[in-house]
Amino acid sequence: MPAGRNKRSPARFVLILLMYAGIQFYVADKAIGMLGVTGWDWLPGLWAVAMVFAPFLLWWLENRTEYHVLSVIGAWVIYGWMGFSFLFFWVGLALSCYDWLIRQAGQNSLLAPSTFVTIASISIAAWLYGFMAARRVRVERVAITSNKLPPDFPGLRIVQISDLHLGVLIGRQRLERVLKRIRELAPDMLISTGDLVDAQAHFLDGLAVHFAALNPPGGKFAVTGNHERYAGLEHALDFHARSGFRLLRGESVEVAGIVLAGVDDPAVSAMTSDETKVLADISGDRYVILLKHQPRIASQPRFDLQLSGHTHRGQIFPFGMLVKMVYPVIAGLHVLPGGARIYVSRGTGTWGPPIRIFSPPEITLIELQRP
Repeated sequence: MPAGRNKRSPARFVLILLMYAGIQFYVADKAIGMLGVTGWDWLPGLWAVAMVFAPFLLWWLENRTEYHVLSVIGAWVIYGWMGFSFLFFWVGLALSCYDWLIRQAGQNSLLAPSTFVTIASISIAAWLYGFMAARRVRVERVAITSNKLPPDFPGLRIVQISDLHLGVLIGRQRLERVLKRIRELAPDMLISTGDLVDAQAHFLDGLAVHFAALNPPGGKFAVTGNHERYAGLEHALDFHARSGFRLLRGESVEVAGIVLAGVDDPAVSAMTSDETKVLADISGDRYVILLKHQPRIASQPRFDLQLSGHTHRGQIFPFGMLVKMVYPVIAGLHVLPGGARIYVSRGTGTWGPPIRIFSPPEITLIELQRP
């Protein structure tokens, strides 16, 4: 959301900002119209203006170590409100549509002053549900077989995490719970498909050591996501190194009988985000897993399995329907023409609002073996 952390095209950024502003003023309008506020009708409007620009102020605070505590408090208020306003908008829109339908049927309107309380109550209940759901990480198990694996291939247990977004709102306690689940799965290999970090270095103090203590026999590998760029690439790369991850930045490596190839997110580097160059020299008889943050698929895939994240499957229903317009494959395992597969994680953490609605966070266990 803040301009300094997002390098989207100006037109797209303006469109997103206008949409967000529209949601804020929708909430303000409902507060004035349905509660019948008099004398103080300027207050909801002022709050709407403040919330439109608050993420920019928060980004400014996050970049200054002296405002560490204020940044955390501000993030909970601003991102918490962001989630509530999204929910209020969708609930209000759904109720308005229902009201229109019953009026077309000749029934009385539902939209009375008490309706605001109804919308707000439903939104608060949904926010609380989403807050709890965001902390209940599910383990998704995926079994994949292939004849391309070596004859003596013993099987490989790969754990994938994605979009953890360590930083202001996701810290040590959440990370320890995630790592506990990973240890219980006893993986041969750990993979992060981007957006592992999402904050300045002072928010990550002491977190790398927790990852460093986890040492699966096949190693730990990662690729960058767009938020590694937004949070500060150099310190994000340093965090990965101290955590024991080998970053694959436009390169491949042979490990445990397979070939892992990884590319940067385009927001990080155009040169090291081209999978064509990485995969061109790999023998066609090798089993290739491509790590790529965004689930964009090449027209002629040269991999056997692509692991991606980025979409969060919308994170808050019904945003998934909008995300699907940009990324047709937004979650789960899909078989591509020609037999290659892609698995898209819903993500392990949250971005922005600390809630998830009908898009639970996940840790993925991929069990790779011969038929």
